[in-house]
Amino acid sequence: MIGPERGRYAEKVAKLVSDAEAAEAAGFTSIWVPQIPNDFDALTAIVLMGRATARIELGTAVMPIQTRHPVAMAQQALATQAVCEGRFTLGLGPSHHWIVEDMLGLPYERPAGLVRDYLEVLNAAFAGPGPVDVENDSYRVHNPLDVTDIVPTPVLVAALAPVMLRVAGEHASGTILWMADERAIGDHIAPRITKAAEEAGRPPPRIVAGVPVALCASDQVDAARGWANQVLGHAEYSPNYERLLERGDATDVGDLLAAGDESAVEGRLRRFRDAGATDLSFRILPWGPDRSARIESRRRTEAFLATLAGEL
Repeated sequence: MIGPERGRYAEKVAKLVSDAEAAEAAGFTSIWVPQIPNDFDALTAIVLMGRATARIELGTAVMPIQTRHPVAMAQQALATQAVCEGRFTLGLGPSHHWIVEDMLGLPYERPAGLVRDYLEVLNAAFAGPGPVDVENDSYRVHNPLDVTDIVPTPVLVAALAPVMLRVAGEHASGTILWMADERAIGDHIAPRITKAAEEAGRPPPRIVAGVPVALCASDQVDAARGWANQVLGHAEYSPNYERLLERGDATDVGDLLAAGDESAVEGRLRRFRDAGATDLSFRILPWGPDRSARIESRRRTEAFLATLAGEL
């Protein structure tokens, strides 16, 4: 997972490109870029990274659907796919009420129904070139779209609840997750989305699990978990995430942290794979008493995770 990083936009461009080049050179198989409300546009970041790399998959995790009409999203996604030459995966979702309602002043109603309607338009646009003619409860679209020489663009949905998992299984290539521990994936997410995909005649879905990681000494694990709750703990204030936490054993993001020495971290990551995750998206949490120690922590963690990329 790359970005967001602190700093102004002019500084971010070089950093995003450098991080993407380094990830590809290290042997990682994919890069996931989150869309943060107050930060760099994730699709623009993907385009920058696409021009700077040649092999690695590039995906958003995730784009909120309320901010872009599905035809506008399709146009931008297809343009991004052209730049990435077939390596782009569009991750999207309905976001959270505190972003959509409180920040943007938009309605946050029937999110699962909106996602289903949105995907109907988006999938029709991706099936082109040709007219996009879709009328459903949310959209009335009759729009020509002539984008040629493209490969299929996979769509992953941030699906956490039962209805959303059914929508993702029926209409998308899978799901991309945050705040889901092993039990939530194994008992709740994987069975539901796989069953929906099977019944819809679709291939087995991808299940991309977002996992925070901190490589540290064994006696630092508790402190690292506390730090994770400070840095990433806002996620628990979303009802969507709170309900997902109830599906597993974790009570906060610190419980989700894969922390400890190399053996401990690898063991935790393998448990996520054994639970049903097809992909792991690492959110590196640098750990240390000062800036230089945290920089070294990030370097060590990235190097270690790169050695696991081919196995996990």
